[in-house]
Amino acid sequence: MSAADVQDLRESIVPVVAADGARAELMLVEPVVSAREIMLWLPALGVAARNYLPFARALASHGVAVALHEWRGAGSSSVRAGRTADWGYRALLLADIPASLAAVRERHATARLRIGGHSLGGQLAALTLALAPTGVAGLVLVASGSPYWRCFGHAWLIRAFYAAVPAIAATRGYFPGRSLGFGGREARGVMADWSRSGRTGRYAAAGIGADLEACLARITSPVIALRFADDWLGPAASLEWLLRKLPAAPQETILLGRSDLGGVAADHFSWLNSPRKVAQAIIENQT
Repeated sequence: MSAADVQDLRESIVPVVAADGARAELMLVEPVVSAREIMLWLPALGVAARNYLPFARALASHGVAVALHEWRGAGSSSVRAGRTADWGYRALLLADIPASLAAVRERHATARLRIGGHSLGGQLAALTLALAPTGVAGLVLVASGSPYWRCFGHAWLIRAFYAAVPAIAATRGYFPGRSLGFGGREARGVMADWSRSGRTGRYAAAGIGADLEACLARITSPVIALRFADDWLGPAASLEWLLRKLPAAPQETILLGRSDLGGVAADHFSWLNSPRKVAQAIIENQT
């Protein structure tokens, strides 16, 4: 991004407090001129919001304001997972994300609002839209899809990992993702909800009474899904399994390879080193 592009952007931090008192910082990247659209962006599992700043700047240079949500337990969050601090999808979907959405709507009341995310962030963006579709104009998925074990190569190893996750988290009091090379320091409840969806292929969350699968099927907002050619963590079958849960939603799927990313590896995380190409693909295919 050129110096001129950066000068046309404004960055700020908005304190966000969830209903239960958990605090985090919402990072806003906005065009200096009024934004025609704003996107609430949900990171991947174990990834702090600040890692998406270059991507947010790239989108903002096209006139799209971006609000980077911080996961409970990561980055600027006031809490860390442990034996005395646990939560699951319920806290993320019913407390944390709604608090960020409220902050976004307060500052951009008239702008078109979309929600998107990377990997698990994309899944939870879809579930957020399913639970509260009013006022959200679209869904953007990047390197995302269902974690259902049948969608992956070496499926029996994936299934065994899902079975082991709750026991590992219970033993340590949290899931030690940094040590295991998957995710960060994650709450037991989050990993229980995640591994359940990986074992069953269906979304459900402890403490949420709504039928999440039925809610997903009612989504009618347009969906843009970006997949990367060399992403073994987000294969075509995984994305297709998730998109089949959204039969009423218009869908556009884009496959990006190394050449599309300017020589950057087209995998689950390397696209963050070529954020302008990914932002451009989103802009070109928005409805």
